[in-house]
Amino acid sequence: MSADLIGGPGGTDAPGTTVPAEQAAAFVAERLAGVPLEGRSLCVVVPDSTRSCPLPLLLGAVHQAVHGRVSHLTVLVALGTHPAMPEEALAAHLGYRPGELERTYPGTTVVNHEWWIPEALVSLGDIPAAEVAEVTEGRFEEPVTVRINRHVVDSDVVLVLGPVFPHEVVGFSGGNKYFFPGVAGREIIDLSHWLGALISNVEIIGTPGVTPVRALIDRAAARIPAERLCLAVVVASGTKDLHALAFGTPEEAWAAAAEVSAQTHVRYLDRPVRRVLSLVSPRYDELWTASKGMYKVEPVVADGGQVVLYAPHVHEVSRTHGTLIEKIGYHCRDYFTGQWDRFADMPRSVLAHSTHVRGAGRYDAEHGERCRITVTLATGLDEQRTRGLNLDYLDPAAVDAEEWARDPETLVVPNAGEVLFRLRS
Repeated sequence: MSADLIGGPGGTDAPGTTVPAEQAAAFVAERLAGVPLEGRSLCVVVPDSTRSCPLPLLLGAVHQAVHGRVSHLTVLVALGTHPAMPEEALAAHLGYRPGELERTYPGTTVVNHEWWIPEALVSLGDIPAAEVAEVTEGRFEEPVTVRINRHVVDSDVVLVLGPVFPHEVVGFSGGNKYFFPGVAGREIIDLSHWLGALISNVEIIGTPGVTPVRALIDRAAARIPAERLCLAVVVASGTKDLHALAFGTPEEAWAAAAEVSAQTHVRYLDRPVRRVLSLVSPRYDELWTASKGMYKVEPVVADGGQVVLYAPHVHEVSRTHGTLIEKIGYHCRDYFTGQWDRFADMPRSVLAHSTHVRGAGRYDAEHGERCRITVTLATGLDEQRTRGLNLDYLDPAAVDAEEWARDPETLVVPNAGEVLFRLRS
């Protein structure tokens, strides 16, 4: 079977067209009307605020379609390992007034994915080493424990509701990625992220089809006992405008939405540029997420070039992983693989983040680390802290985006972090 799709390829509209709110809501209502939900519990897994998505519109349509039919509705925010969203932020994100959830979404519970609390997670067993070796194309041959948020396991039906964008770890986000790493335990988060890092950001980001990382998380998701459904959406970056909606299983809906995302979220250049100025979106309030301004542009930077992350609003490396990141700094992949004994005890997802930010490079004991490009922070982090991370520093006050944009060798990217830039060749 294939997913039901409106907007984008396979629908009545050309890629990039906006699907009106009324049409989107009707699509949700019609598709959920065909799902036998009476008397069953439903868990809706949604992204946190680091993704552009008209969640109030979509969640409102879902609630209207299922209220009075399901025995209980839980909205679970897929944090991965991001910080928990407080009530005020949740209310703004989901479309209700603080303290008035019941008024807007009667019979609904909203919870963060409490990845830091062991009791919030349930084990679904191990993926055996032979299976891991198969899906990772031989990069790993070790078992991995599959743990997931208890609300997913305790529900009869689970609906993934969220956007699809090019992604540095898995190729394109969305679908089963909202389970792993979205509401997962650390074991599979660490393995999947380090797998993506070994393949490298440039090689995997925006790659169509089932990448090794996607194969791993699909294999883990198959262990979820609940019925799995997905409403995958393609959103105009930095807006609430919908390009397309796809409904089906997480695998089907993701594949349809990823095809649209590949045509709407990727910009092609004819030749590399010497310098990129990424004007990082304010939705990213720590370097952990603001670094998407690096991931999405690395493929178009010439050897010896520079990426400048302009984000004066960023004053933290990571509220959950900052201590570890500041301990190891930012380095290329080969820096870690070339001296693995030094780093074997570090969380592999943290190492993956480090390599993604620093980009491609080489390391050997004789010559040390030689990175392909320079990464410069023009953020709220001071110079001492920035250089301590093994990154270059630039005072944000020295950046004039309009002046830089007049330089033919500089690419200035507004609202950086969701749109991928690649070379046409």
